[in-house]
Amino acid sequence: MNILVINCGSSSLKFQLIDMNTEELAAKGLCERIGMDGSRIVYTPAGKDKITIESPMPTHTEAIKLVLDCLTDKENGVIADLSAIDAVGHRVVHGGEKFAASTIINDEVIKTIEECNELAPLHNPANLIGINVCKQLMPGVPMVAVFDTAFHQTMPAKAYLYGLPKKAYTDYKIRRYGFHGTSHRFVSKHVAEFLGKPVENLKTIVCHLGNGSSVCAVDGGKSVDTSMGFTPLAGLVMGTRSGDIDPAILEYYCAKENVSVSELTTILNKKSGLEGLCGKSDCRDIEAGYAEGDQDCINAMEILCYDVAKFIGAYAAAMNGVDDIVFTAGIGENSKSVREKICGYLGYLGVKICPERNDVHGEDRIISTDDSKVTVCVIPTNEELMIARDTKELVEAAK
Repeated sequence: MNILVINCGSSSLKFQLIDMNTEELAAKGLCERIGMDGSRIVYTPAGKDKITIESPMPTHTEAIKLVLDCLTDKENGVIADLSAIDAVGHRVVHGGEKFAASTIINDEVIKTIEECNELAPLHNPANLIGINVCKQLMPGVPMVAVFDTAFHQTMPAKAYLYGLPKKAYTDYKIRRYGFHGTSHRFVSKHVAEFLGKPVENLKTIVCHLGNGSSVCAVDGGKSVDTSMGFTPLAGLVMGTRSGDIDPAILEYYCAKENVSVSELTTILNKKSGLEGLCGKSDCRDIEAGYAEGDQDCINAMEILCYDVAKFIGAYAAAMNGVDDIVFTAGIGENSKSVREKICGYLGYLGVKICPERNDVHGEDRIISTDDSKVTVCVIPTNEELMIARDTKELVEAAK
């Protein structure tokens, strides 16, 4: 079964074609600057060099058409024609409380996703565009929606309710939803397999650290708490997002800078976090500045690691223990110094890191010592494979 995985952003589109008989990647790519000048697709067939094609993409329709053209191209394509695509899996950011699991897409599901648009106005509309374009270009091909929020629907009320008037939740559905759920689900399941232990017996803390970052407490394979909240702005300091701040800052800052709440929300999402602290959002640049003694970079690095360590401590308390801590995503998989600094706060848990084992980039590995009371691992995430697995399971069950 060949499954096309689509991840539509407002001006970009990531895709992978996966042969689910072997779970091997057939091709992957990225459409950039959709609706802008200079749009292009970067396409990589398995075993070949990446190909960059400059092409106008006024809308996502042209982008997906270009994706399908690349996949079926006589010279660099990986399938003969579109009939070789058996199903399409779509990443959808927000499923609200309506979706606690992935689901086959039909008109009713599309309508329900639309109802969640106001909860994720930057993401869900783009996700829906991808769904509707694929329906138009590949009629009859089954499609599945995999939600970032679904994994966290197992959180108890004590973890997801805010200390606001009750109507905030009952009338407006203001609550902690959490995000990166597909990654947290993949990693918490995969680390159990990697360690050779039943996931039901593990208390796992997953640290998904990238440009967007979140920590998740996974008890027995179920999310019981997570750092992102009503939106992906909450929790850790991130590449350009502020993370948690005192809400009274909003009114104060708006008055001082003479900006609207909407303008401040943009600042909190796109001009804050590590970028706001030191002028750099890429962890590699910050690490270089740290090594050179740049005080702003030092502050940014220390705040990031301190933030993560505090959430790990909170979630060890929430689960009354922790068996394993996992680092994943761009920073988590590749920055040994970030992992070392975070784990340096965790001596009270009996965490011990082996410097030689910690010298690893993007591969499954235990990085703690043999006598560490908590196992610490690096596990590369694979959200696309998780989406493809869900798609395969649901499509086959529906036959």
